[in-house]
Amino acid sequence: MVEANEIERRAAVHAALGEPARLAIVDHLLLGDAAPGELGAVLGMRSNLLAHHLRVLAEAGVVDRTRSEADRRRTYVRLAPGALAALAPAAWVRAVAASRVVFVCTRNSARSQLAAALWTQRSPIPATSAGTRPGPRVHRRAVAVARRHGLALHGRGTRHVRDVVDADDLVVAVCDNAYEELDPKPRLHWSVPDPIGAGTDTAFETAFTEIASRVDRLTTAVRPRDGD
Repeated sequence: MVEANEIERRAAVHAALGEPARLAIVDHLLLGDAAPGELGAVLGMRSNLLAHHLRVLAEAGVVDRTRSEADRRRTYVRLAPGALAALAPAAWVRAVAASRVVFVCTRNSARSQLAAALWTQRSPIPATSAGTRPGPRVHRRAVAVARRHGLALHGRGTRHVRDVVDADDLVVAVCDNAYEELDPKPRLHWSVPDPIGAGTDTAFETAFTEIASRVDRLTTAVRPRDGD
């Protein structure tokens, strides 16, 4: 028998999504995170109304907030992990076309490398990674967590975005620093905490799990660009 509190949780999610403005917010967050100001601008929504809708979604466990690792004054809204597991994504997200996906973080030594490796395993669309300030090598814990999950990062060097990104690429910033540094802004932003700062296997496993979930969601939404 399904527990009553699980039924109540699912009902709260559906109730929260029963309002068009809140559904529009969730649609926008399906593939990437956004600051409240960015959401308001895209959706044409006043700040006080947006705050109300975000509060309802947060109380239902649909969204949560993370503080930027770059500019600590900024916060980003994201879908809570697993919040929409039983719901199909909106049709519009399937309209994203790309010849290649480029995942970008600061040092190109962990998050972006893992994202590109996961993408390559799950999608026929080419992928690579780069950094805004590349480190000397891929972090050993990133190599280790990849190996534990059947991915190989051996021999992967780090590269700068200026040597990698082309105009037709779908660029995904997988860290706050890269997102806030890059101009023009990447198409998508994932506010994934830097596991290198914690320096533990648990932190790298957590980052891997979150990136894998996001890659899985994105692969269902991206199709090859016409002519590729």
